Amino acid sequence: MWRLSRVCGRTALLLVSALCTLGAVAGCVQIVPKEPPNQLSSHAYAEDFDAAWTFIRDTYAYFDPHAVDWEQVRALLRPRVAEVRDRTEFISLLEELVEHLCDHHAHLGTNTASSPRLVPSGADLWAAHRLGNAVITDVRSGSDAEASGLRPGMLIVSIGGSPVAAAVDGRLPRAVARNHVAARDWALRTLLAGHHGASVHVEVQSGKGRLAISYDPGQWSRPEAPLTAARLDADMGYVRLHDSLGHRALIPAWDAALARLRESDGLILDLRDTPGGGDAAIARPLLGRLVSSVLPYQRHVRPDPSRPGSQRAWTEKVKPRGPFTYDKPMAVLVGRWTGSMAEGVAIALDGMKRADVFGSPMAGLRGAIESLTLKHSKIPVRVPAERLYHIDGTPREAFMPPFPVETRPSSDAVIIAAVEWLLRE
Repeated sequence: MWRLSRVCGRTALLLVSALCTLGAVAGCVQIVPKEPPNQLSSHAYAEDFDAAWTFIRDTYAYFDPHAVDWEQVRALLRPRVAEVRDRTEFISLLEELVEHLCDHHAHLGTNTASSPRLVPSGADLWAAHRLGNAVITDVRSGSDAEASGLRPGMLIVSIGGSPVAAAVDGRLPRAVARNHVAARDWALRTLLAGHHGASVHVEVQSGKGRLAISYDPGQWSRPEAPLTAARLDADMGYVRLHDSLGHRALIPAWDAALARLRESDGLILDLRDTPGGGDAAIARPLLGRLVSSVLPYQRHVRPDPSRPGSQRAWTEKVKPRGPFTYDKPMAVLVGRWTGSMAEGVAIALDGMKRADVFGSPMAGLRGAIESLTLKHSKIPVRVPAERLYHIDGTPREAFMPPFPVETRPSSDAVIIAAVEWLLRE
């Protein structure tokens, strides 16, 4: 929605389009985005809540009946709509609604100053439950958690002063089964990401005994450029994307990098800093520079609303693009901060047999996102609506790098393994 904040003369509304094109009304007409209202009526909040709940019920592609009863979620949260006083409180209630999915890929398109940080884009740590222990399995390179001394393999004893099991129980949404393994891992990682504007306090067990550590997630920095390109020793090309798979500027930057590295003996594509996902409209042109024929790269499956109980399935393809095809051997580097569309790029290159994938498991973000902007509050609600698969039928979130490399502090073992492999090709 837009509003006309100032007009000059009776005919301004008729002439504004043409005059703005000519640059003739500078200072005369100002068009600004309309800010979402901070306060709405109880009826408007209720209507938006119902729309969000229904959208998720009808759209979300990964409901697990063993984890959550969606009707129960509505019964628990719907009465609280009457208590909402402003936009901040309503966002908090919607966050609680979406969190009942225990899905890192389901989220709102807005947040407050104290909202939970998103995983993986706002997280410094990756962790999971193993043999009854909460274990740090990866630490984001360059993060405050890494600088604070946290390392893979450490056991988490407490979070925020509470024993880890109690903290996880407290973080699980109210209508979620307390013994659901995936939900408990979701809660653990969400706790370690914390909330905007607040540090995270943990106690960990390491070879040096117990350590109390505080860190501030999200304090890393990245270049403004969409990618970094370089030529490594042994005449290998190297391109690292900087969470730019949603930015148009990546396409010309990618083309320029390939032109620069055209004569290299091999190429390493580093996707370990792409937690924010992106857009297939950006990814396909990148992939198009690496193939010489039309190839399938990803399968989609979505419920068919016109035929209850049935599904629609289709395969996406990539077409060659550009003045030349980069056809030298390739390695792709992935890890826990390879998310969403970047995961799609990795499985595409693997499925097209265009590159081998090195590293650790990826973020495992499920599905393709669909968004609903609520009528009154204008808050976007985003959930995975399509199941995505490697062309061999493996769910994207279950894909494992064919060349696993263990994360090691102070050593980029993944790049070393990829270079050694390319030298043998």
